[in-house]
Amino acid sequence: MSSGSLLTVRGLSKSFGGVKAVQGVDLTVNSGELVALIGPNGAGKSTTFNMINGQLLPDAGEIGFENRSLVGLPARAVWRLGVGRTFQTAAVFGSMTVRENVQMVMLSHDHQFTSLFARAGQYRQEDALAVLEQVGLQEQADRSCQSLAYADLKRVELAMAIANSPKLLLMDEPTAGMAPAERQMLMALTRQLAKDRQIGVLFTEHSMDVVFGYADRVLVLARGEIIAQGLPGEVQADPKVAEAYFGRTAVKTPDHRGGVS
Repeated sequence: MSSGSLLTVRGLSKSFGGVKAVQGVDLTVNSGELVALIGPNGAGKSTTFNMINGQLLPDAGEIGFENRSLVGLPARAVWRLGVGRTFQTAAVFGSMTVRENVQMVMLSHDHQFTSLFARAGQYRQEDALAVLEQVGLQEQADRSCQSLAYADLKRVELAMAIANSPKLLLMDEPTAGMAPAERQMLMALTRQLAKDRQIGVLFTEHSMDVVFGYADRVLVLARGEIIAQGLPGEVQADPKVAEAYFGRTAVKTPDHRGGVS
C-alpha cells in the first residue's frame, strides 16, 4: 500500500451473524500523533482495534502499516512489526516485580522464549530501568505489582508496551477506572512519550476530558460507521455528534495541547 501515514485503514468491515459491527471504516494515524476513536458502547471500537492488531480477520478492507498489509497476520506477528496494545484492565504479571514485567517483554521481543520465567530478573536490567524511568517508575522497580495502586499498574502496562519499541500504540480505554487527576497524569505521560519517540497512538476513551484534552484528531463511530472526524473543536461542535453521542448541548473542554476546544 502507498501512503504517507504510519497506519492507513480503508473500507474496514466486520459482521457477526447478521450484525454489522464495523462498516467501511477509513482512518489514518501519523507518527507522533494521538488519534481518539470514540463512540457509544457497541459502536465498533473494540472490533476495529481487534482487526488492526490481528485478533480478528476483517470481512473486507485493508490495513496498511508502514506500507505493509496487516490483514491475515496473527497478533504476535503484528506485535513484532511494532504495533503495541494496552487494555481496559491493566494486563500485568501480578506476582512479578515492576522491572520483571518489562524484562518479560524484552525476553519475548528478543526471541528468548525458553528463558522467560527463569531469566526475567537478570535480563537487560539497565534497559528495563531506562524504560521505567521514562514512565516515572524507576524507584518502584523492585516492588511486586500486587502491591501497586491501580494508577501505577497502568503505568507499568504502558512501560511494557513501549519496551517493545512500538511505532504504533493501540490503547483501549487507557484511563478506565482512574480518578480525574490520575487520568490527566497518564495521558500527559502518553502524549509526551508519543511526541518524544514519534509513536502513533490510536486510543478509545469514554472520558471526554481526556479525548478533547489530549487527542490531536478525533474520529466518532456510531453503529459501526464513522459519522464525524477532525480536530477536537470541530468534532465537538458537529451537530451529528451532539445528537448521536453527547446529547444536544456541547460542553467546552480544557485542551492540553494549548487553549480550549
